Amino acid sequence: MRVQVPLSAQNRVKMHNLDNKLSGHLAYIIGVAIGDGNLSNPTGRSVRLRISCNTEYQEIIKEISSSLKIILPKNKVSYIKRKCKCLDISSYSKNWEKWLGWKFDKGPKHKQNINIPEWIKIDPKYSKSCLKGLFQTDGSIYHDRGYIMANFVTTIPKLADEIVEMIKRLGFRPKLYTLSARDKMRHRKYTIRISIDAANFIKAIGFRKDKKII
Repeated sequence: MRVQVPLSAQNRVKMHNLDNKLSGHLAYIIGVAIGDGNLSNPTGRSVRLRISCNTEYQEIIKEISSSLKIILPKNKVSYIKRKCKCLDISSYSKNWEKWLGWKFDKGPKHKQNINIPEWIKIDPKYSKSCLKGLFQTDGSIYHDRGYIMANFVTTIPKLADEIVEMIKRLGFRPKLYTLSARDKMRHRKYTIRISIDAANFIKAIGFRKDKKII
């Protein structure tokens, strides 16, 4: 006799085989990778995740590196300095495609219509970790008429909708704005803005973009 597992129970099964502590770090890295990461397979054996970061954000670089080392303690984390104050942080693993949910050889993230894994969306603590990574890469903090604001921008409509729902589940009220592309070569942009209670949202996810140059 076949037993039907309820959908809610299926959704709660983590497919990455990591314990709860490591899952938080993976959720953070997934957010960072969605923002400023890409996959490749230069050796033909193992997939490389490469994350680009401005060298002005030393604390973020340390946090990304630390999370990668915790997730994959036996794997090397490499650094390559680029022009224009850019640093590439990379790590190889056969698990990256499974963990992230997209392929190295199927085109850019926009084309693959990437999304956030279900296990992250349904758990507030993992949602916060992922949102932290997302906002650290493709987000910003600014002041408008004396009020603090938090913004996130993407060109992937499905991803924008998922992020809005994650933020709502945490008890905040984001607004989604759509900016049409000016020409056919560009993609439509989706801006998620938190203006009400933004300071508490920033605190809740641990979002910071302090510039600490070494």
